[in-house]
Amino acid sequence: MVTDLCRLTLVYPPASEPPLLALMLAMDPPLPGFTTWRGAGHGLGFENATHSERVSGQVTRAILTSIMSRETIERVLETVREQAPIPHLTFWIEPVLAAGRLT
Repeated sequence: MVTDLCRLTLVYPPASEPPLLALMLAMDPPLPGFTTWRGAGHGLGFENATHSERVSGQVTRAILTSIMSRETIERVLETVREQAPIPHLTFWIEPVLAAGRLT
């Protein structure tokens, strides 16, 4: 099966979530949906971490993921760059071999 579906993952500071979600929900045409949750970042890049994050060795991050066409992903990334630039936002794109609902 050939598909252009990809998974977009955004990782960003939780304080950036309200404007990002508002932007994602206002996309026209609408996005197919997305999921968010909290995670912890480890490794380099602690210059903006709080004191407690430095002590614990991890920074709190929000994560958003969605499956959509590569073309839609490019539109989403460009919109975020232009309308809601988020410091320390990290993203990646992965190919999706199949997706659907079982029920």
